[in-house]
Amino acid sequence: MNMQQSQDGAIGILVGGGPAPGINGVIAAAALRCLAAGRQVLGIRDGFKGLIAGDVSKAAPLTMEEVSGLHPQGGSYLRTSRANPTKKQQHMENVVATLRKLDLSSLITIGGDDTCFSAMKLEQAVQGKLRVVHVPKTIDNDLDLPEGVPTFGFETARHIGAQIVKTLIVEARTTSHWFLVVAMGRQAGHLALGIGKAAGATLTLIPEEFSVRPLPLSLVVDVVAGTILKRLRLGHEDGVAVLAEGLAEALDPEELSQDASLPRDDHGHIELSKINLAGLLSRAVLARLAPLGVQPVIREKDIGFELRCADPIGFDLEYTRDLGCSAAGLLLEGGSAAVAAMVHGRFMPIPFDRILDSRTGRTRVRSVDVRSTGYEIARRYMVRLGPEDFKQPDLLSKYATLTRMTPAEFRSSFEYVVEDERRLRS
Repeated sequence: MNMQQSQDGAIGILVGGGPAPGINGVIAAAALRCLAAGRQVLGIRDGFKGLIAGDVSKAAPLTMEEVSGLHPQGGSYLRTSRANPTKKQQHMENVVATLRKLDLSSLITIGGDDTCFSAMKLEQAVQGKLRVVHVPKTIDNDLDLPEGVPTFGFETARHIGAQIVKTLIVEARTTSHWFLVVAMGRQAGHLALGIGKAAGATLTLIPEEFSVRPLPLSLVVDVVAGTILKRLRLGHEDGVAVLAEGLAEALDPEELSQDASLPRDDHGHIELSKINLAGLLSRAVLARLAPLGVQPVIREKDIGFELRCADPIGFDLEYTRDLGCSAAGLLLEGGSAAVAAMVHGRFMPIPFDRILDSRTGRTRVRSVDVRSTGYEIARRYMVRLGPEDFKQPDLLSKYATLTRMTPAEFRSSFEYVVEDERRLRS
């Protein structure tokens, strides 16, 4: 792949992956910085999709008038797509050829882990003939940035998600119902935990808290059922449980194999990523509690798409301007092959090779640290069965009466769900 670089050529900007609040802030800040330096800026619509197809018409100049005032708006002015040029060698070659036709000297990519990986592979493919800087974006907060540094869009998604869950808490209390709320986060539970903790949800479950893999559905069901029983013991028939969608992909397919209603691929294998997690758990929890004489009303709610194109809150408004301006500045100064990051108020670009997981060959995933103080405090304020419920005879007796069991039977049925908590406390 031969590509001639012009040091004063145009600077391209593209967006890949799912939307996140603040994309337009990055686009506007980066474009304005480059335009002020006398450089032409090309906005490339629909991510890598048009570049793979060789469609140069997807790129058009951005002007100061066009991008000024763009930053408070949700969505993506340049739209976005999940097209990934790393899937096929020919696709990457097409991208390089199309960028060569556009006479770009530099490219800013905005996106999550897939787009970051594509940017890294593109930078390698052009062999120094095109400077590439990536701005990390995802409401899942799962890119491996320095500790305490969020991906942009996460804070807005958490804020709006917490407002939704706060309303559901009032609805649940008013109607004596339960809600199972699924929040986005396929690889990590940051968003679910952030929403649940901020809103004061009754329970939040994330895949990181469970030590066993594959994850038994029965264990997740018994944790939720145990929380419902504990709320009943405390005199409440209502509650809200927030669940990270990644729980579905951690489940044991063998245990699920008898459920004919679950989505399957052409070979009959269960597609864990397409499971309706709230529906699956709702049915299973009701079936678990019915023989015990407990029949809660459970409602289901998914939150995710309504968060992605929301107008950014103040944090992301400021944060994305910092990221966009700094990413553009790095390119203008001759920098390349880095992820833009702000650490303690200072721009600290992270070289591409430092975010690569040597085991997988992909960008590293940042999981929730379940031994952190923040997670420990989140657990402290949840309502869920804990070791103390099985140590105190009077409490154990109340659970037994509630479920029409003997204390020994209740202990045998539910005590195992606290094993992971004991592990975390040790």
